[in-house]
Amino acid sequence: MTMHLNRPASSFEVHRATRASRVAVAGLLIVALAVASAPWWAGRDALHDFVQLASYLVFAMMWNLLAGYGGMVSIGQQAFFGIGGYGMLILSNYGGVSPFVAVPLAAVVATVVAIPVSRVAFRLEGGYFAIGTWVIAEVFRLTVANVSVLGGGSGTSLTALQDVPRALRESLTLWLALAIVAAAIGLVYVFLRSRAGLALTAMRDNAVAASSQGVDVKRARLIVYLVSACGAALAGGLYFLGNLRISPDAAFSVNWTAFGIFIVMIGGLGTLEGPIIGALIFFVLNRFLSDYGTWYLIGLGALAIVVTMFFPQGLWGFVSSRFGLQLFPVGRRVVFVDADPAQKRSTGGMTDTLDTPQATHRA
Repeated sequence: MTMHLNRPASSFEVHRATRASRVAVAGLLIVALAVASAPWWAGRDALHDFVQLASYLVFAMMWNLLAGYGGMVSIGQQAFFGIGGYGMLILSNYGGVSPFVAVPLAAVVATVVAIPVSRVAFRLEGGYFAIGTWVIAEVFRLTVANVSVLGGGSGTSLTALQDVPRALRESLTLWLALAIVAAAIGLVYVFLRSRAGLALTAMRDNAVAASSQGVDVKRARLIVYLVSACGAALAGGLYFLGNLRISPDAAFSVNWTAFGIFIVMIGGLGTLEGPIIGALIFFVLNRFLSDYGTWYLIGLGALAIVVTMFFPQGLWGFVSSRFGLQLFPVGRRVVFVDADPAQKRSTGGMTDTLDTPQATHRA
């Protein structure tokens, strides 16, 4: 990376967007409009599939935020996924709240629950933290399984929607899923573009060094833990709103975190684009190959091993480094406006990147 110190301050501009990011925004808007209009042209199975895909994507994004950017590898995020699902059901069946309003309310409840949980989990580091979060999730599962009013171990159904016409219920669920996905992508993107996002990545790379530079590591870890818990709860509430039934084994299954890790590792850890690519790949594999049972799981594991060996940065990480594409650029590019054309062609107009989590990650 070249630094030109002899240039006057007025001869450069700081750019954040790229041509690829502008195309991506336009493409996402087109996709969002197509999905929003799906109740008028798509079948019921397609609507249900999108809700499931949205749940996988949001959950994977939150795990990526926690581990890929925050450096906290958790295998217990299904705890908040289950809290989101059961919170939605309790508020709807017993509290008289509309299930579509209960989904974000349950996410707030999960965020509040995550505060005391974090005090326990943050006493552990590294592998102990990962195993500890799994144990916490199991505690929640066993607790809910012993509550008879919630159906115990066999679970219960969402009855609050029984008087809502099927077509209206499916349309509202789809639009809620679309809103949650858009909010998750937008809020995580804005967060990573801020100084708090830069501090988060610095903490991930070296917590001691980040603390010595003035980063409040404890506060940053708590914030990202609460945000990821809230997002996981949104995914859980949405998923069981679409399925209309919930059980402790389904809500608090470690498979959710396993799938989230698979999606992120396939797509690209520590990128915004990675979970999107990974979620699409996982959904296609799950949709067409899940009937093969054990062989399907073996295939997922084999694919994860192959990608890890040959594409350690994930599929999007490879594409991004190979072609220089960034659909969601979170950094800043310093472009010298008076540079000669030959120099601009050789450097792409970019001479340095400032205050960017991705720059720290590449370093």
